[in-house]
Amino acid sequence: MSSAYQCIISHTYLIPYLSSAVHAGFPSPADDFLEGHLDLNEYLIHHPAATYYVRVKGESMINAGIHDGDLLIVDRSLEPRDNKVVVAIVDGQLTVKRLKKLKNQQFVLIAENPDFPAIAVNEENNVSIWGIVTNVIHPV
Repeated sequence: MSSAYQCIISHTYLIPYLSSAVHAGFPSPADDFLEGHLDLNEYLIHHPAATYYVRVKGESMINAGIHDGDLLIVDRSLEPRDNKVVVAIVDGQLTVKRLKKLKNQQFVLIAENPDFPAIAVNEENNVSIWGIVTNVIHPV
């Protein structure tokens, strides 16, 4: 990702929304459950002016359900807190990690894959939080 934001202008697509939940066990009788339409932007994005998308590259967050190639929705208006998944810049490089507060009140960025080390949030590592991951979009 370059240092400047790349703005993507998109169209709004209203997708049909079924009011009934889909059963993952035994099927339920089919009824006409069409309730209306759903705009995923309205559902997934709460602060449009502070929200951006970024694509994941790598395997450090696989145990959090974040995979290589996934699309993250990131909100810069949310306050970074303990245990939130964040997008951060570490020494000039973007990364996605879980923010953890240690007993000594210091913060670290934790990977959700034991093959990757934790990153201390301190002046030496030049860490800056660029937002909180609110949603992950990936194919099944």
